[in-house]
Amino acid sequence: MRLGYSTWSMPMLPVEEALAVIARTGFDSTELTVIPGWSTELDTLDRAARRRLRELLDYHGLRLPAIAGHRSLLATDPAEHAENWRRLTGAIDLCVDLAGPEGPPALNTTTGGQSGAWEATKDLLVERLGRLCDYAAARGVTIAIEPHVSHALDTPERTLWLLQAVGRPNLKVAFDISHFNIQGIPIEQSVETMAPHAVFTHVKDERGQVPNFEFLIPGEGEFDYVRYLKAMHRMGYTGDICVEISLMVQRRPTYDPVAACQQSYAVLSRAFAEAGVPRG
Repeated sequence: MRLGYSTWSMPMLPVEEALAVIARTGFDSTELTVIPGWSTELDTLDRAARRRLRELLDYHGLRLPAIAGHRSLLATDPAEHAENWRRLTGAIDLCVDLAGPEGPPALNTTTGGQSGAWEATKDLLVERLGRLCDYAAARGVTIAIEPHVSHALDTPERTLWLLQAVGRPNLKVAFDISHFNIQGIPIEQSVETMAPHAVFTHVKDERGQVPNFEFLIPGEGEFDYVRYLKAMHRMGYTGDICVEISLMVQRRPTYDPVAACQQSYAVLSRAFAEAGVPRG
């Protein structure tokens, strides 16, 4: 397994600085975030910027397992859906442009929608996600769908159903266990269900359960990283364990993206060692 850090956690840092901090801290990989409000927003990345990103990743020795291009797949307004589709397919094209020796990164997106509307929207999700997978497959890109608390796709059971219903070999899971932890789902249950389908992961820290929960920086909460890493290792997962600092934390007046990166590395690197899970 490799230890990564998402630029989701550093929205305002210039990418040159963000990647330097991530590499200097000791991480093996990164996830680039390209949604509006981030320094690497998709529409700012012309050909020269894309070449520069690939050069920076190579210079710092960082792998790029995923790009975060989150847009709703369930918008009902035609104009809104068209814009979301443009951004999602544009992010897939970016995956191709940023491919490294290991191939193109996966596109990570949530589904949008509401948990309570699952039955009413799941067929539309299957249709739209299938089309997105077909667009990605023609370009050699994997779609990493991320279950997210309160979204239409929010449980392991729904995720397994969706994978089967869409039925595309390039549809995998971006497994962020925090969204299951705060629903009271045990670590081993989540891992045994999701790890076989995971192409990418997020971890963060958390405290409490829905509806009274908070996401935290690693080391501030209750999550047992050692237990999690051992479970992932038992299931044969060999990909990236990528730290993501939530917007809930980033809203703190005292939030320091560099300090959060350093604290996350200290906690996760220690957990890897204690779990006896090799990195690389």
